[in-house]
Amino acid sequence: MRTQKPSVLFVCVHNAGRSQMAAGWLRELAGDRVEVRSAGSMPAEQINPVAVEAMREVGIDITAEQPKILTTEAVQDSDAVITMGCGDACPYFPGKRYEDWKLEDPAGQGIDAVRPIRDEIKRRVEALLGELLR
Repeated sequence: MRTQKPSVLFVCVHNAGRSQMAAGWLRELAGDRVEVRSAGSMPAEQINPVAVEAMREVGIDITAEQPKILTTEAVQDSDAVITMGCGDACPYFPGKRYEDWKLEDPAGQGIDAVRPIRDEIKRRVEALLGELLR
């Protein structure tokens, strides 16, 4: 039986949209059963306000989050590394689970374009959570 909770790192280029929404969904759906991290290979100054708005619509507040730089330590400390368009920038360690989620970038898009991205991220996070907690 597993004694420590699984940890997931979500990575996108700016850590301002997709990875922040994914981290918000996993925190919401998993509670304290999973350790959640997010980072970017070239972090933005702030989270995409449209991503914040899209998550607020479903009752998840990500306003306190800040884009963070991707570090080797964050990858080493995670069981699963989910990349979203920056797979080449992510360090590779044998024995870790890596997935690359092909998702449209919400940067520069309006709320009507970001909602389906948010909903697809939720679907993928739910599937990931089911596998992690099996």
